[in-house]
Amino acid sequence: QVQLVESGGGLVQAGGSLRLSCVASGSKFSINVMGWYRQAPGKQRELVAIISSSGTTNYGDFVKGRFTISRDNAKNTVYLQMNSLKPEDTAVYYCKRVSATTGMATWGQGTQVTVSS
Repeated sequence: QVQLVESGGGLVQAGGSLRLSCVASGSKFSINVMGWYRQAPGKQRELVAIISSSGTTNYGDFVKGRFTISRDNAKNTVYLQMNSLKPEDTAVYYCKRVSATTGMATWGQGTQVTVSS
């Protein structure tokens, strides 16, 4: 059973940076689509960024060049570098894996990011 473990969240002032990490258990990490989503209180979960097995990336419109998703297949890890953070970025950030073979989605437990003004 695949497990995803996020880390790197915390409290940061507006304008600051954080780097989130998500380590995936299991094999065939390199062929799966990995992504970051977030959910703020009272709001729906939304896409932050995704990265394909070939390294193609896609971002939510609100990112506007502030965040960068990357992956290290040797470490089974996907990262989200977040710069120029804003209070409205405050949310629980979730890692998601979509299996290339089954299409099944797996979610991590989430990591809290809080940006103070």
